[in-house]
Amino acid sequence: MYFAQRSFVVSLIYLLPLVFVLPAYAALPEEEAVDFNLEIRPILSAACFTCHGPDADKREADLRLDMHQQIFAESSSGTPIIVPGSAEKSELYQRLVDTAEDQRMPPVDERKQLTPTQIERIKIWIEQGAQWNEHWAFVPPERPEIPEVAEPDWPRGAIDHFVLARLKKENLTPNPEADRRTLVRRLTLDLTGLPPTPQEVENFLSDSSDNAYENLVDRLLASSRFGERLAVDWLDASRYADTHGYHEDFHRDMWPWRDWVIRALNENMPFDQFAMEQLAGDLLPNATNDQKVATGFNRNHGVTASGISEEYRVEYVIDRVKTMSAVFMGLTMGCAQCHDHKYDPISQKDFYSFFAYFNTITDKGVENRTGNVDPLMRVVDPMIESATAEAERRLAKIEKAMVTTGERNKDAFDNWQRRAVIEGYRTKDPSYGLIAHYRLDEKEGDQVFDSVGGETGTVRGNPLW
Repeated sequence: MYFAQRSFVVSLIYLLPLVFVLPAYAALPEEEAVDFNLEIRPILSAACFTCHGPDADKREADLRLDMHQQIFAESSSGTPIIVPGSAEKSELYQRLVDTAEDQRMPPVDERKQLTPTQIERIKIWIEQGAQWNEHWAFVPPERPEIPEVAEPDWPRGAIDHFVLARLKKENLTPNPEADRRTLVRRLTLDLTGLPPTPQEVENFLSDSSDNAYENLVDRLLASSRFGERLAVDWLDASRYADTHGYHEDFHRDMWPWRDWVIRALNENMPFDQFAMEQLAGDLLPNATNDQKVATGFNRNHGVTASGISEEYRVEYVIDRVKTMSAVFMGLTMGCAQCHDHKYDPISQKDFYSFFAYFNTITDKGVENRTGNVDPLMRVVDPMIESATAEAERRLAKIEKAMVTTGERNKDAFDNWQRRAVIEGYRTKDPSYGLIAHYRLDEKEGDQVFDSVGGETGTVRGNPLW
């Protein structure tokens, strides 16, 4: 998926004059299904995982409620922990409602207790079949069925069916369609981050063509402001800054990388290339200057002004591990820096295996100075580069015109040369036929002399000024 295409879809969602939440199911049954990840897992995590979770040192009764294979097994007493379809036969539920204090869970002296509503939701979940769902991040996405709606003429696209279905479920009705002035403002703010100018509003209002909206979208997507707007989230996630970040917070220059991101988005660069150049642009065959600049992604980390501590070098490595995992995995690894992750399949060994990949860096800070940390590379100012390219294009055009003019007048020039020889105008005297020859005498500043032999300011006795 390309960035421009993705943003356009998101923009259409934003532009709908509605506030809504996408439904978890395409078709809703009479009794809504309890969503394990949305309702049950958070309850178990808050009240049960401390004693029956991933921490082996604190685990009681050798029971884990955070793993599918264990929660549907038998307890140490030999009774099923959960029997899908029957709360009465499920020890988990029975221990939640047991009246005996020494049997009820969580223990009565625990601070976190379940509310009657939470216990009832667990009961309904079990009786509905105790559907266990992995975390959504580890489940391949599937295209849901489009729900049928009572007003088939209202939707303009597939997503509108989900919107309308949810509105009806909440006994809400859609807002009226936005007027054109509101629409141009919403669309411009969403795609550029800036409000439209008065002239842009008037241009849209006066466009009576059938494709007025599409034309507006195309114009905004073609604007350089589109890439700037789209880059904001990426820059934040990549911890972009033009200062060091630690105590003295000296200035540094990371804007070339920022501008690379904006250009990449405006050029609709495919995501695989976008990622590859930021992670290993300098390792690509015949890497361009731009591809090397792209690797600034991993040079955005905070930097101390006291480059003498191994502790800070390790901090930079950890920063890269955390940032890269969060950005490219959509999953944080920070917890595993100190222990196995309690809720995600990431161990402390995984963290430090990834840590070892970056542990070859030599960054030690900047020793109380401004500027970037070594190693450095020279980056040409894009404005100078652009101006140089324009000058070279103009020069090439002039040189081409000179060649064309010379070829066009070649015959006439050859004829003139032949006549000059015949008529005796060409002699051994290089100054013969010369009208004027000026030179700049270094000793006399900008004093101009007649190089043919006349006095200052004259050629063959005629005044020059």
